[in-house]
Amino acid sequence: MSTTSATALPDGGLRSPGAGLVTLDPVHTALLRGLDGLLTGLAARHGAPEVTGPPLLAAEGLARLDYFRNFPHLGVGAGTFAPESLDGLAGGEPPAGLPLRPTGHLLPSATCYGLLLSLEDRDVGEDGLRLSATGRCFRNETHYDGLRRLWGFHMREVLYLGTREGALEHLEQGAEFVRETAGRLGLDLTRATADDPFYDRGGSRARLMALDPVKHEFSAPDGTAIASVNRHRNFFGERLGIRAGSHGPAYSACVAFGVERWVHAMILAHGSAERALDRLRAAARDL
Repeated sequence: MSTTSATALPDGGLRSPGAGLVTLDPVHTALLRGLDGLLTGLAARHGAPEVTGPPLLAAEGLARLDYFRNFPHLGVGAGTFAPESLDGLAGGEPPAGLPLRPTGHLLPSATCYGLLLSLEDRDVGEDGLRLSATGRCFRNETHYDGLRRLWGFHMREVLYLGTREGALEHLEQGAEFVRETAGRLGLDLTRATADDPFYDRGGSRARLMALDPVKHEFSAPDGTAIASVNRHRNFFGERLGIRAGSHGPAYSACVAFGVERWVHAMILAHGSAERALDRLRAAARDL
């Protein structure tokens, strides 16, 4: 018998206000919150403090990080209604089709961008710096698919900046945490090299990535990638002037978790949101 105390909506739960958008019922919400809490265990191991990133990112800053060269299709821009639209809106005109004014900002597509941009020209010291955050992220995908692929979703990241050796250690420990947590939750994950073009597609950097991949993903049996370990080398350190004391430009790395995708993987593994929530709570009690 289920010990779940959260109440499901009568139709089983997921409301879809539009493509790539979803409202979670109480059971799915409890899963989301509980999983995010469990995933903070990696931050706790590293002593990484919790921070909150900005809700918008300057397009100029993202351009300096080659964001648009690598991910021109993903960006979701922020706009305001142009002054000539205001009278129509106040008079009850439908907003669709009224002119928007660009703000020069985008909604984040990953949690780490805002954290990295906020560290520009900083020295993280000889011992490096770790930060942890969950951000609401947005991606303009070619298609959407339930909790597997959303327009807006939550991403938990644990970010490291410091030495090359420290970045590699961060990723090794992160990968071990993913495997350990998946086992605790009854998830069967596979690890594979990802093909995200973190570096530009042409030239020596692309060839280097092919020989020495910078991203690995952990996927559920249906192919849904729910976590990744990402090695940035000293790319962000050089572009943003972030230093690691006498070591020069900081190396960085992050471990990322798509929280809604973990919810999906739990339901896939355990058959229902209620049983998945029971397993999550049992795993949390055993910690």
